[in-house]
Amino acid sequence: MSQITVRHDANDRFSIDLRGHRIVVDQPPPASTDAGPTPTELFVASLASCAAFYARRFLARHGVADGELVVTADFAWAADHSRVAAVAIRLDTARGIPETLRPALVRVLEHCTVHESIRQELAVSFHVVAEAAPALA
Repeated sequence: MSQITVRHDANDRFSIDLRGHRIVVDQPPPASTDAGPTPTELFVASLASCAAFYARRFLARHGVADGELVVTADFAWAADHSRVAAVAIRLDTARGIPETLRPALVRVLEHCTVHESIRQELAVSFHVVAEAAPALA
């Protein structure tokens, strides 16, 4: 099992440490200082970058030059702003993708690890481990 550690920095800013890398997440002003993307933006970016990785590998396998591969993700919030309701991912290359490869490429993108992880039922558990604080009067 892999481990990621998130530490509070200040206000709504947190540092994420994983495999020797550090990522900062934050909230825009006035809540905090906007030192990094929000966790929700990072979630959508994770999906888009996973799709980009799978697309590049697919294109390389089919002899399509990498060119300038660009993946964009537009997302919409649910009406109550409690979750991401929709993500639209668009893949562009400067050199184009043959029409005959496009259906297979879409199928490959649909099976990127992040998409598969959110498409299937995901087991998430929360455990609170802390010393008990004294009762408030």
